[in-house]
Amino acid sequence: MIRLGVPSKGRLMEQTFDWFAARGVRLSRAGSDREYAGRVDGAENVALVLLSAGEIPRELQAGRIHLGVTGTDLIREKLAGWRSHVEELAPMGFGHADLILAVPACWRDCETLDDFATIARDFRAEHGFRLRIATKYHRLVRAWLSVEEVADYQLVDSQGATEGTVANLTAEAIADITSSGETLRANHLKIIEGAPILRSQATLLRSVAAGDEAEVREFAARLGI
Repeated sequence: MIRLGVPSKGRLMEQTFDWFAARGVRLSRAGSDREYAGRVDGAENVALVLLSAGEIPRELQAGRIHLGVTGTDLIREKLAGWRSHVEELAPMGFGHADLILAVPACWRDCETLDDFATIARDFRAEHGFRLRIATKYHRLVRAWLSVEEVADYQLVDSQGATEGTVANLTAEAIADITSSGETLRANHLKIIEGAPILRSQATLLRSVAAGDEAEVREFAARLGI
């Protein structure tokens, strides 16, 4: 039995259901919105498991689900050496978002990453501690800044509304996912110019640890992958 994990609520769940339906496989909840079991019509030997998008990388790594739908940002942030744990079978064409670095809009002399690196260096010299970047994406942000040779910063964990940390004086900058940038602008933040840290979208992934590869690939072929 193939266990398929998909997001349990919201627009991401609806778009996932639509994506499978367009390929002849109908996914639905088994009962109320409070239940996390699901139903699959149009494919045999497939069980639907409803999970939060953030849980799916862990379940794929552990092999408790064979297939999962989640954002590439969550896979690459939560799974060290992610290529050893999952195989990307198909980008799904929705859930697009960029992981970006943003600073206060009033920082008029900070437009590029080089500007940011200079400000971070000067900030440490003036204040005696490193400029703080609030984020939920420590692994991705640290790796990107290392490649870009930015050193004078510290990452602070954000589990709530990351965009509010600058106004709350708990960080000087943020690194977060955005799709339209509207929330950033509403919080008087601007995105550093250049390519984002990561471009993310919903992706169908196969667990390496779960096994049953032949059966999984047969189902993937049924989906046209």
